[in-house]
Amino acid sequence: MIEPLKLLLGTGLLVALAAFAFWPKLGLIAIWRKSHRNTERTLIEDALKHLYHQEYKGQGGTLESLSGALAISRDHAAKLLARLETLEMIKTQADSFELTPVGKSYALRIIRVHRLWERYFADETGLAETQWHAEAERREHVTTPEEAEALAMQMGNPIHDPHGDPIPTSNGELPPRQGKPLTDLTTGELARVVHIEDEPEVLYAQLVAQGLFPGMQILVTEKSAERIKLLADGEDAVLAPVVAANVTVVPLPKAQKMAGPHETLGTLKVGETGVVLGISKACRGMQRRRLMDLGVIPGTVISADLKSASGNPTAYNIRGALIALRKDQANLVHIRRHLNNS
Repeated sequence: MIEPLKLLLGTGLLVALAAFAFWPKLGLIAIWRKSHRNTERTLIEDALKHLYHQEYKGQGGTLESLSGALAISRDHAAKLLARLETLEMIKTQADSFELTPVGKSYALRIIRVHRLWERYFADETGLAETQWHAEAERREHVTTPEEAEALAMQMGNPIHDPHGDPIPTSNGELPPRQGKPLTDLTTGELARVVHIEDEPEVLYAQLVAQGLFPGMQILVTEKSAERIKLLADGEDAVLAPVVAANVTVVPLPKAQKMAGPHETLGTLKVGETGVVLGISKACRGMQRRRLMDLGVIPGTVISADLKSASGNPTAYNIRGALIALRKDQANLVHIRRHLNNS
């Protein structure tokens, strides 16, 4: 015979488990359903972004391109496309898919949020450059339109993200694509970088390592099937063609001279002095603000006063204060050697 106390405890445990599983909003099933809905929404938004990017490049979005971009099976991609058709966000065009006005508007909203976050990470935080995209990918799906507008206003409504991509306006307006791949340049041709593609990550990391960024000038000095050699603001760089294809440039007039190379603060020896010309555009966010707060602005005279035992960092005299800067930080400051040292 079952003891009443054990029966009561057993019944109570079953009730508790049922409540834990089925409790509205907080139960396991509710949490699972919410997670499932969020995952589906994320896939829908990522699919819309992919299809928009394909259209922007003048290419059609296909079952294969969607499957590869989202790293999902063809069957899963087919179901996702069917879902988008049901939602009237896409329509079939021959062997590709095209966004409807509703789908395009949704895609541009997500792209706007993504690029605003990348701009924020570049200008307002110390987040590593290679992490901007992934963090923006995460936040774009959970940022409300109101939060996005507040973020834009906080930054003064920027028009480009740090990679050179235009940020759609709140009305969904976006300028037409400009420029051509760096690989289309001929030897001896001068151009300005207008965009650096941040996907795939492995190729973007190589571009970051070469110090390339939007706004700099490049001159192709050698071109072959194996490599492209160039001057980037006067500095040597070498890229494999597959990497160079992720850089978009606008050719400059043949009569224009290349800016640089710039001498940097990091080249000064102890006792030498230089006049600041400016800070590299590659220096952003907190690091740029710190240098400016220290008085590193055009016209400031800086001297190298003391090196550490290892040679790095170096103590610089900036407006009467000794400031220690690492070699990589000092190399972001463009200078002209002071006349007293010539």
